[in-house]
Amino acid sequence: MQFITRLSSLLSAMLLLAACGASQSPLEAFTEEIYSPQYATGFQIRGAADRASTLITLSNPWQGAEQVQTHLLILRDGEQAPKGFTGQILQGEAKRIVCMSSTHIALLDAIGEVERVVGVSGINFVSNPYVAQNKDRLGDVGYDGHIDFELLLSLKPDIVLLFGIAGACTMEPKLQELGIPYLYIGEYLEEIPLGKTEWMLVLAELAGCREKAEPIFAAIPKRYQTLQERVAQSNRPRPKVMINTPYGDSWFMASATSYVARLIADAGGDYLYQENHTNQSLPIDLEEAMLLASEADVWINVGNASSMAMLKRDLPKFAHVPCVVQGNVWNCNRRMNPSGGNDYWESGVVHPDLVLQDLVTIFHPELLPDSELTYYQQLQ
Repeated sequence: MQFITRLSSLLSAMLLLAACGASQSPLEAFTEEIYSPQYATGFQIRGAADRASTLITLSNPWQGAEQVQTHLLILRDGEQAPKGFTGQILQGEAKRIVCMSSTHIALLDAIGEVERVVGVSGINFVSNPYVAQNKDRLGDVGYDGHIDFELLLSLKPDIVLLFGIAGACTMEPKLQELGIPYLYIGEYLEEIPLGKTEWMLVLAELAGCREKAEPIFAAIPKRYQTLQERVAQSNRPRPKVMINTPYGDSWFMASATSYVARLIADAGGDYLYQENHTNQSLPIDLEEAMLLASEADVWINVGNASSMAMLKRDLPKFAHVPCVVQGNVWNCNRRMNPSGGNDYWESGVVHPDLVLQDLVTIFHPELLPDSELTYYQQLQ
């Protein structure tokens, strides 16, 4: 009888070990494409056979990163992380999220999950209606080197969404110390407009609602491409387009393959600065900027200028270039909040179809005679 009892105990232990081993899928087992990005290049979402858990892998998640990969494993149904896994781990769906960029809020809002946000960075600069209406319920954890980690910890986040500029976020070590999972959202690195928007599927995976979010995203490329094709088929003359104003002592011009250059091309314009083919904006001197502006039919994204008088005051040498004389200068500052937050840089990420519609209306008003501008306005 004692032998039978021991044998039974041994068999139970072996079954328990087998079950635990089965739930610890090795990282290499996550080869099933759960979601294959069509436009974005910075993320992958994979699963493993007979497992509910999913693995989010990010490639080069900050500017200047080379051959950098980070992983976040979302564990579901009591499954365990593979032995030796060193990435971030999220237990189940993220119900409480801290967003360090306003674009993260816009992406969550686009999939109907903005109420999961419990903390933000720079709350007064956020344009999102939910955040604006619930400032007393949300925590502002600060930004840059001034993060209130005590407040952040009190928010009990399931995950913190980070971004990195020219390197990893300085919050990383403290978040690791506090045991708070984090994930980089690298939508700003995507050069294809629809690629930025597609990052909503990463946030949907975190929130456990990817299947709901997929048709939401799928509708956006349809609208974008319909408008793009309409412009292409019109065979209208393409206006030459100048962008930006000086930032500090430098006038930065985007790459010819950048987000803004692609939008200009898709809207039926010709971006003037074709010398830059890197993955970042490059500075030019004032003389070169003057030559480019003198050739331009349209000038867009003119910094902080909210009127023609302000533009001429800040750049008096440009007062007589043709596009300024003709009043064909436009800025993406139509949706500013009282603190100076610009919704173009927030919700524009999830509405590239509306940004494109604005630019088509500016470049080819005859194609969209009844269109109302969303993000842009003409300087008066």
